[in-house]
Amino acid sequence: MKHPRVKKCFSTTEAARLLLRQPQTLRVWAMTGKGPITPLRIHGRLAWRESDVLRLINDGVRHANR
Repeated sequence: MKHPRVKKCFSTTEAARLLLRQPQTLRVWAMTGKGPITPLRIHGRLAWRESDVLRLINDGVRHANR
């Protein structure tokens, strides 16, 4: 059973696909802290909150210059 506080997260590959970015772009955001969203680190891996990814899509970042 899932804990009620656990939120949905995307892998770097999934988030990049949704945001029309390369996975390496999201990794750079994570390393530099200069991206529009900040990932969680779960067992040493990056996890991108569904709410943050959807907010970027809704705000139009998806179509911004790359």
